[in-house]
Formats: sequence, structure tokens, C-alpha cells
Amino acid sequence: MNEIRRKLTNPFERYLTIWVALCIAGGILLGKLAPNLAKTLDGMAIYVNGAPVVSIPIAVCLFFMMYPIMVKIDFASVIKAGKSGKPVWLTLFVNWAIKPFTMFGIAYFFLGFVFRAFIGPDAVDLVKMPFGLDLAAGAGHGAGTVVLVEGVKMLQVPLWRSYLAGCILLGIAPCTAMVLVWGYLARGNDGLTLIMVAINSLTMLLLYGVLGGFLLGVGRLPVPWQALLLSIAIYVALPLVAGYFSRKWILAAKGEAWFKEKFLHMLTPVTIIALLTTLVLLFSFKGEVILSKPLTILWIAIPLFLQTMLIFWMGYAAARVLKLSYADAAPAAMIGASNHFEVAIATATMLFGLNSGAALATVVGVLIEVPVMLWLVRICTRTQHWFPRQAA
Repeated sequence: MNEIRRKLTNPFERYLTIWVALCIAGGILLGKLAPNLAKTLDGMAIYVNGAPVVSIPIAVCLFFMMYPIMVKIDFASVIKAGKSGKPVWLTLFVNWAIKPFTMFGIAYFFLGFVFRAFIGPDAVDLVKMPFGLDLAAGAGHGAGTVVLVEGVKMLQVPLWRSYLAGCILLGIAPCTAMVLVWGYLARGNDGLTLIMVAINSLTMLLLYGVLGGFLLGVGRLPVPWQALLLSIAIYVALPLVAGYFSRKWILAAKGEAWFKEKFLHMLTPVTIIALLTTLVLLFSFKGEVILSKPLTILWIAIPLFLQTMLIFWMGYAAARVLKLSYADAAPAAMIGASNHFEVAIATATMLFGLNSGAALATVVGVLIEVPVMLWLVRICTRTQHWFPRQAA
């Protein structure tokens, strides 16, 4: 049967939305019942400039989430997919020419106007001083004021602007890891998705700091090179290399029939189980923050949700206009809609501080990411007939 027409017969995939809801609730409950365990696991991380850039437990889960996808990829198809310019250019255009600016506009409108009274028009947040800036207490910088807190200079900014900063960091961090899962579940072209992930990762290195500095309006924003490179290496490159070499070895040792009928069959539930375990861990780490500020989470989640839907439908509609095949259209639309929240959280922590509103906003990105992307996967699988079997 054609790969695109496969049905979700696996119970994990078929009822994934229910499993996700249970794991989110279970993670929050674990964080409440065993806070020391959650803190210990959360503290197991690789740090860059004092910020936890790579969580080791999450990295292990992401490896097992990504490896079954990577090992299935025939790299001859990756080379072939790379020659198809339309979906790649569409993804780059949406991700870098549209998405950062729509995120800024939507978040600014809702947080700065619609929800400002609910957030608190006079509410303030204390964030780290920008790197390299040394101003006297009482001096102004942008929308903030330099204040002394226990002998340390901090920047006092309006709280809604701090939330805005976190949304911006999400908007300039298109997904480079989890989108492989979304593309796989949507029965997209895995080879093309991998090509787009690789190009997107390189583009992030060039544009992340430039767009961040421009949109945040804080002058020169240092590019978190170490955080970006480390994150991409661990979340994408490691499972990619493992998948490539193990596929090569297994095919040589056991043959293609054993590889497809036995090995891949054993791997079928691994991606979903790893995804669900990741959710339990994430929400055991951050559940307390979410429970302590439920309405604030809502104010931040609404613009993030609207942004995700807007970018998805723009990419999906453009793919239809360009007459892409469904297998190319689904990942092309979802890579822009999804966010690299790991990098966004690490960057927010480095730039503004672990307890800042900006860091909280990036955590909200995690909260809505999986349920919304699963919904978009379902939309994709139900609208396959909108697209031709093969690209025009």
C-alpha cells in the first residue's frame, strides 16, 4: 500500500492525543509529588555561559525519538529530495522572511494591547543586563531602567515586554528536530524533511542573532553559537550519524528483507514512546511554573497558537499553489509552524535569566507545541487529496 495511505493502526499513534494529555498531566503530577527527583533530573544538563543548553535526560529521549526515523531514511532519496527546489525555497521564505515578523506583530498586539490590562499595565520584570552593557543604577535602557538587586545590576522592564521577548525568541527558532517526528506522523517525505532540517540549521546560525537583535531592539544581541551548535549536534546530527551507519551495517550483515520486516518492526513504537517520555520529563521540570500562573499561560499561549496556525496555513496554501505533492507539502508547512523550543529556552535563560518572563514564554511554547502540532498532523493526513500524488 502507498506510504501516504497508511492508516494509524498502532495504538500509540492512533490515540496519540489522549496519550499526550495523560503524559502532560502525569509530568505535572510527578513534579508535584516528587519535586526533588524532577529538580535532580532537570539539573543534569550541559551548560554554556551558565545556561542549561542541553538537558541530558531530554537529549536521551530525543535520540530515541529521532533514531527510528533516521535509520529508515535511504540517503539516495535525500540527495534526490535536495534537487527539488520548490519546497526548500518555500520553507526558507516562510521561516525567515515571514514568520519572525508575524510573531512579533501578533505577540505585540495581544500582549501589548489586548491582554495588557490582565497582565498588569504596571507589572515589571527583572532581567539580566544585556551582555557588555555597564550603566549606572537609575539609567534608562530601551523600555527598561537599571536597578540594583542585592548588589547586582538588573534591568527592570515592563512584564509584557519580557513575555514579548520570549515569543520573539520562539518566532526566530524554526524547528530542527521535532519536525522530523511531525513529518513522519503525517506520512511526509522524510528525505526532504531531513534536507530542510539541515538547511534550516545552517540558516539559524546566520540569521538567529541578526533577527533576534533587530526584533528585540536591544542593539547587538550576541549569537549563542555554542548553544546553537551544541543543540543541533546533539538533537539532529547524533541520531543522523547513528542512523546512517547502523542502517549501512545492518543491510550489509542481515540483508534488506530482515531490516524491513524485523528491525523496523521492532522500532515502530520507539519514536512515540520516546516522545511521551519526553513530555513527562518536560512537564515534571516546568509543571510548577505552569500551575502557579495559569492565566498568564493563557495570555501567552493565545498569540503563540494564532502564530502557529497562521504560519502553517500560509505554508500549506502556498504548497498547493506551487502544486507540490502531499509528501512535500506537509513537512514544508509544518517546519515553519513548529519551533525549536530547546534553543529558545536556552537563549532566553542566557539573555534574560532563568526566572524571567521571557523564559516563561518559551516554556509556554513547549506547552502548546505538541498538542497543536498533533492537530496539524491530523489536518494534513485528512487533506492529502488536496495535493497531487507527484509534484507538478
